[in-house]
Amino acid sequence: MFKHFIRLQWKSFFRSSSFGKGIALKILMIFFGLYMLAALVITGSGIYFVLQELFPDQSPMWTLNQYLVYWILMEMFFRYFLQKLPVMDIKPFLIVPIHKSKITHYILGRSGVSIYNLFAIFFFLPFAIVLLFKGYAALNVLLWLLSIFAIVLCINYVNFLINKSDKALFVIIGLILTFYALDYFQIVPIKEFFGPTFHGLYAYPLAFLAPIGLAFIVYWLNYRFLRNRLFLDDSLKTKKQEAKSSDLAWTRRFGDIAPFLQLDLKLIWRNKRTKAQVFISLLFVFYGLIFYTQDIYANMMPMFAFLGIFMTGIFLANFGQFIPAWDSAYYSMMMSQNIPLRKYLDSKAGLISVSVVVMFLLTIPYVYFGWEALAINFGSALYNLGVNIPVILYFGSFNKKRIELDKSPFGNMQGTSGTQFLIMLPVLGAPILIFTIFHFIFSVEVAVAVLSIMGIVGFMFKNKLLDAITEQYRKKKYGMIAGFKEKNS
Repeated sequence: MFKHFIRLQWKSFFRSSSFGKGIALKILMIFFGLYMLAALVITGSGIYFVLQELFPDQSPMWTLNQYLVYWILMEMFFRYFLQKLPVMDIKPFLIVPIHKSKITHYILGRSGVSIYNLFAIFFFLPFAIVLLFKGYAALNVLLWLLSIFAIVLCINYVNFLINKSDKALFVIIGLILTFYALDYFQIVPIKEFFGPTFHGLYAYPLAFLAPIGLAFIVYWLNYRFLRNRLFLDDSLKTKKQEAKSSDLAWTRRFGDIAPFLQLDLKLIWRNKRTKAQVFISLLFVFYGLIFYTQDIYANMMPMFAFLGIFMTGIFLANFGQFIPAWDSAYYSMMMSQNIPLRKYLDSKAGLISVSVVVMFLLTIPYVYFGWEALAINFGSALYNLGVNIPVILYFGSFNKKRIELDKSPFGNMQGTSGTQFLIMLPVLGAPILIFTIFHFIFSVEVAVAVLSIMGIVGFMFKNKLLDAITEQYRKKKYGMIAGFKEKNS
C-alpha cells in the first residue's frame, strides 16, 4: 500500500500545474540543496578542529554537547517557518477500503525522510567520523550518533504537532531569548546545566534508549492525533465571525481602478496574513537604526543602498511578490468576468506605489545621520517606483500557488515557491550592485543619480511596461487558474 501511495504522489507531483513552469527553477533549487548539504559536510568535518582551537582546555565533544540545547531550539524555530509538512489529498481514500492507519503511517513516514532531517545527518555524521579517527570509543560514538538521529526525529514530529500553533512559536522564541539572556548575564549557566545531559548520551551507552523511546512516544502522539482526524466531515465545520464592511467611498476619485483598489484594501484589512504584512512593513522603518548607529557601517555606502531599497520597498516585496495569489480564492471568477486585466494590474501598481511613497516619508528622519542617508533613500524610492514595481508584477505571472487568507500569518508558507527566492535577485540585488559599481568608480552622488534616473525612465515607460506585463498575464491566465484551484499546492 505504501508503494501505491508513493506512486500516486509521484504522479501528482509531475501532473501539477506548477511543475511545467519551472523545470529550470527546480534544477536550480536542487543544486542549492546539494550546496547546502556539501557545506554541512565540510562544517561537520571541521567543527572538531574549530572547537579544539577555541576551547583548548575542553574536549570538542564536551563543548558541542553544551550547545545542543540551543541547536534543538533553533532547529524547531526554523522548521516552524521553513519545513513544509507532508500533505496528501486523503478524501478520495476515505471512501475506499483502505485502513486509516496505513494512510496515517504513510504521512508520518514521509515526514520522517524530510530534507531537514538530512541536514542534521550531514552535519553530525562527519563529526562522528572525525571522532572515530581521533580515538574516541567507537561504540559510544555510534550510540551517541544514533541518539542524535532520534532527537532529530523528535524535533521533526514535535514540529508536526505545533506547526499550527502561534503560541508554540512564542514559547520557542521565549525559551531561546531566556536561555541566551541567562547565559549571557551569567545568571544561570544554561550550557553547563544541559551539557552533562547530552554528554551522558556518549558517556553512558545505554542512555541512547531515552531519545529513541522519546521518538517513539512523539510518533505515537502524532499517529493518534492524525488518526482521529481522518474523517470526511472533519473540514465541514466553519468558524462564525462578525463581518465588517466599509464602502471606501474616497477611492472613487481614482477612476476605473477604484473597484480593484477597494477590493485590495478590504482584502488587506480583513485578513490576518495581509494585515500582518502592513504591520511588519511599518516595523521595518526602524531597521535602519541597527546600521546607522554603528560606526563600523559609517563608510559602507552599499549597505546604505541596501537599507534604502529594503526600507522603502519592504511592502513592495512582502505584498507584491504574491500578486495575484492573494486573489487566488476568487481569481477564476474574476477572469471569467468582463474585467480589464490592465486595470487590475494598474490598481496593484498604484497600491504599491503609495506604499513606497509612504515608506520613504517615514524614513526622512534618518537625515539626522547625514544627507547621504536621505539622498540614497530618495534614489532608492524612485528606483522602486520605476523599476521594481514592473519587475515584481512581471514575476507575479509565475505564481500558481494558492493562498488561504484566513490562515495564521505566523509560519504560513502558503504560496511560497522558488520564485519568491529568485525574485530577490533583480529586486534587491540589482540596484545594490548598480549603486556599488558607480559609487566605487565615481561617487555617492553619481550612484544616487543613476538609481534616480533609472527610476524616472522606468516611470516614463510605465504604460508600455504594463502593456507587456498584461500580455504576459494573459498567456499565463489558464495555468494560474488551474494552479490556484489546487488547495494543497
